[in-house]
Amino acid sequence: MKKRIAAIAVAFVAASPAFAANTVKIGLITTLSGPEGIQGKRMKDGADLALKELHGKMDGLKAEIIYGDDQFKPDVGRQVAVQMLKRDHVNFVTGVIWSNVLLAIRQPVLSSGTILVSANAGPAELAGRQCAPNFFSTSWQNDETPEAMGQFMTEHKITDVYLMAPNYAAGKDMLAGFKRYFKGKIAAEVYTKMGQSDYQAEITNIQAAKPKALFVFFPGGMGIQFMKQYLQSGLRDQIPLYSVFTLTEETLPAIGAAAIGDYSAGSWSYDLDYPANKKFVSDFRKTYGYMPSFVAAQSYDAINLIDSAVRAVHGDLKNTKGMLAAMDKANFASVRGPFKYNINHFPIENFYLLKIEKTADGAYVPRTEGVIFHDHKDAFYKECHMAM
Repeated sequence: MKKRIAAIAVAFVAASPAFAANTVKIGLITTLSGPEGIQGKRMKDGADLALKELHGKMDGLKAEIIYGDDQFKPDVGRQVAVQMLKRDHVNFVTGVIWSNVLLAIRQPVLSSGTILVSANAGPAELAGRQCAPNFFSTSWQNDETPEAMGQFMTEHKITDVYLMAPNYAAGKDMLAGFKRYFKGKIAAEVYTKMGQSDYQAEITNIQAAKPKALFVFFPGGMGIQFMKQYLQSGLRDQIPLYSVFTLTEETLPAIGAAAIGDYSAGSWSYDLDYPANKKFVSDFRKTYGYMPSFVAAQSYDAINLIDSAVRAVHGDLKNTKGMLAAMDKANFASVRGPFKYNINHFPIENFYLLKIEKTADGAYVPRTEGVIFHDHKDAFYKECHMAM
């Protein structure tokens, strides 16, 4: 199997772009404008911190991050990616919050032979039939985190759940993942518009349906707007809310104390007891003055994964095969602790139950309550051609 991956990787070398011999160029695509820029800033700050701690170098070579704003639009993200490949001659592309943006940039980046590292988005397609030797993730496959929440709610005999998510690739993956492990009744499955800010009609429908619980995936600014309106409706005390990527370090400052006690799930938390994580959280707060989020943690990991690849080939950026082999080993100090890559280059990792609390210094954070899944694999790796 390893030989097959290596053989496929060799095919990419001929297509690889011209590399600057003395500079490692990393193109980071994220959302830096509009309401969803709240996540983009965290992603940028995580990457910048990692490069700062590497003293701006990878195996003695100067390293730089070139940022591109996808503006929350797949077509813009693709244009940015093409520009980075043709004009900037980047050696790596990373970042990407949104699954529809990642699917849009996949073809131009991977077909060029450039290594693509997703620091957030994890669409099912890239875990399965569209997997590639030069694609890696430092986050998760979309379905996995809601799978963990579905498992938790099933174990606690919660039934009759109302589901909601934005109508795009990740939203559909998230609800599919939840349903894969949740064994109770689905009261409704509702998809809202991307970037929607008014949820009054949807909240009225929830009230009429009278489910036992509500499960939502509303990332970034969408989460802030939905949570504020849900809390204002008074339904939280009647219909408890469970979520993924909705109550985060990014959104909680705007939501505040009303979220205390709510449950979420994730593969990272600020309080994971690993040396690399403790250092990351401490350095991030000292540098930026606020609590890092999972997006920042994953972006930080992405830069360190890239550094491990460059070091493994002693700065020979033309050695794509060697860099891919090194990345496959995940030989770097991840903020999530030790993990390994599955055959499709998505992490095999733990997923935790998180509970919202207020820290002694006044920050609202998701605190680790326990492990839901140990060494969890995504549902699509067997469809990946690299497993054949």
